[in-house]
Amino acid sequence: MKQLLQMKHLKIITPLIFTTLLSACGNKVQSINTDMNRTENLIFAKGKKIENDNFTGTAWLNSLVDADNTNQNAVGSVTFEPGARTKWHSHPAGQIILALDGVGYYQEKGKEKVIVRKGEVVKCPINVPHWHGASADTAFVQIAITGREKGETVWLEPVSDAEYYGGQK
Repeated sequence: MKQLLQMKHLKIITPLIFTTLLSACGNKVQSINTDMNRTENLIFAKGKKIENDNFTGTAWLNSLVDADNTNQNAVGSVTFEPGARTKWHSHPAGQIILALDGVGYYQEKGKEKVIVRKGEVVKCPINVPHWHGASADTAFVQIAITGREKGETVWLEPVSDAEYYGGQK
């Protein structure tokens, strides 16, 4: 009799466990799909994958405005995968970064690394070496507005892992 009651409980509990597991898996799949489709909700298209050695990791650039004689500012949307970042570099006419999505890092030479979040703005001073990119675990999308009237970007050395992960000066 006791064994019969246990079987009856198993018949009731087993479908509940199965339903709970399916529900949990369904939520995880939905979460993964949502993350994968985030690029569909970007303000600007990702653009082209950056293939030069001025970046560590994977990043894309969509050049929105090229500098010319009428307006000497270049404007681009840059999408960084988690862990991706620029080399140390500087701009003879400065730069402004508008954070559109995700979590990023920004650091000027000799200063602590700063966390940059969606909706924040960073003003990069003229000729000050700095780097920027995604945080270690979150993608980052930015608009970079770069003055070109005093020359092109000056690319320096790569950001070391110690600098990236530790924010060392």
